[in-house]
Amino acid sequence: MNGTAPPLPPLRDVIHRHHLAAKHSLGQHFLLDLNLTARIARAAGDLTACTTIEIGPGPGGLTRSLLDAGARQVLAIEKDTRCIAALAELAAAHPDRLLLVQADALTLDLETLTPPPRRIVANLPYNIAVPLLLRWLRQIGAFESLTLMFQKEVADRLTAGPGSSSYGRLSVITQWLTRPRLEFNVAARAFLPPPKVASAVVGLEPRPAPLAPAAFPALERVTAAAFGQRRKMLRGSLKAIGLDPRAADIDGSRRAEELSVEEFCALARLLATNDAAAN
Repeated sequence: MNGTAPPLPPLRDVIHRHHLAAKHSLGQHFLLDLNLTARIARAAGDLTACTTIEIGPGPGGLTRSLLDAGARQVLAIEKDTRCIAALAELAAAHPDRLLLVQADALTLDLETLTPPPRRIVANLPYNIAVPLLLRWLRQIGAFESLTLMFQKEVADRLTAGPGSSSYGRLSVITQWLTRPRLEFNVAARAFLPPPKVASAVVGLEPRPAPLAPAAFPALERVTAAAFGQRRKMLRGSLKAIGLDPRAADIDGSRRAEELSVEEFCALARLLATNDAAAN
């Protein structure tokens, strides 16, 4: 397959012609550096044998790089009607490989849009990045990989280990289901308009099976209680959900940030057992 796109107008020209002033309400920060978008596409691995799902393509910088990298098909989901119009000429250049879907990604079940295998590669809108990730983690078996741009603070939370100030609920749930890795950082000046924070690309490789047995709802409740009062000892923070950590062989004087993912899973199993007994 020849993944090289025919000549296309510069992204800044596309933005100007379609009046694509970034909307703060949509969390838009356009990435125009094609060297960076190509680097994201490379980080996503082999795209030639799967459908690549892109969320929030904007004027299409990353979309171009995904197509140039030989993606078999790119399914680009965009809420902004202005961007859909701007992407039309790119779709015309790749009529069999680029499919545009105008929709709010938070309302979509990606499994119903395209058959497997699937990968997600996206410069996520900052204001919905975490809700989208949690949604996808609930169906993580549907994806071969996720390669996503986040605010650097969020990327740090995804990859943080016990004992780190960044370690929290998102760390536990993400690492329970995937192997996250920080691919590279991206400076604010790479975007139009520049955000107030740095960004980072994170690769998420789904585990063949969760790191330890647990139910997603129970793990959410345990981590919410524990990290909701992270300076408290566990015997205090877990009291609200009726848990005594000693029943899971965990010292109640420890704090949430000290526990491993496996220990949180043990607490989640205990919570599920208690709930079943109560019912």
